[in-house]
Amino acid sequence: MSKLKVATVWLDGCSGCHMSILDMDERLIALTEFIDIVYSPIVDTKEYPDEVDIALVEGAVASVDDEKKIRKIRAHSKLLVAMGDCAVAGNVPSMRNSIGPEAILERAYIENADCQQQIPCIVVPRLLRVVKPINEFVKVDVFLPGCPPSADTFHTALTALVTGEPLDVPALTRFGA
Repeated sequence: MSKLKVATVWLDGCSGCHMSILDMDERLIALTEFIDIVYSPIVDTKEYPDEVDIALVEGAVASVDDEKKIRKIRAHSKLLVAMGDCAVAGNVPSMRNSIGPEAILERAYIENADCQQQIPCIVVPRLLRVVKPINEFVKVDVFLPGCPPSADTFHTALTALVTGEPLDVPALTRFGA
């Protein structure tokens, strides 16, 4: 049996979901019998692969770069998992929606800066007017809520996904099966 290619992606969020994945400890090592992590902020791959079996996406879509990434991820992934409340519902990143991106940038780069007060236009991607969960841009196959989902939840879900067993996680919803 060949190993499944798994990618983990971090959009606009806190990296808590990735920390929970790492909190699986030795169970993550055991999963490597079934998976190869081919793309992730915790590995050194720079380009998203052309063919991924399972993509685990953390964070909301908050910038034009995030939107471009999530569309590419969906196009090159067989199964897309929205992991964590930011990816599932927008959560903390969407708290800026009532304020707007201009006010956020003004506060961060002008009001709170002691020197070189300017809003960056090269390094910081253009922010979208409204932060949204990933399912408002692409089809999501599995929603894994939690802030963050626990290591046990990740282990249960990943084990089911790689072995083909039914997903049996409380509050876990699977669409398009």
